[in-house]
Amino acid sequence: MASVRIDKWLWAARFFKTRSAATDAVAGGRVHVAGARVKPSREVRVGETVEITHGDRRRTVVVRDLAERRGPASVAATLYEETPDSVAARERAAAERRLTQPVFDTRPTKQDRRRLEALRKSQLRGGPRRP
Repeated sequence: MASVRIDKWLWAARFFKTRSAATDAVAGGRVHVAGARVKPSREVRVGETVEITHGDRRRTVVVRDLAERRGPASVAATLYEETPDSVAARERAAAERRLTQPVFDTRPTKQDRRRLEALRKSQLRGGPRRP
């Protein structure tokens, strides 16, 4: 097997849960091969670079092996190799998401909520009131 359709390969490599989702992503312009937008019928070969945008995540991978059928995740992981730049960007985005999580681990108490509301009102008025 010298080449495989890009939508089949994306599905077999487990980037998308269904083949139709992979086809929609390729047709929607969220998948690029060698920097160019492609159609779902585009044949992908070993050694080509594929850029996949899935939601707000972007991955750049190099095709290492081909498969037309979906197999176990351990086999799917051998079909591609993620570039070091892509790994670094993904880890940086994960760290940013961890830092921007809410401060409260639980729901604020009634007293906490009243303090927050008082703080918001004081900021809207132009600062804290002095007696």
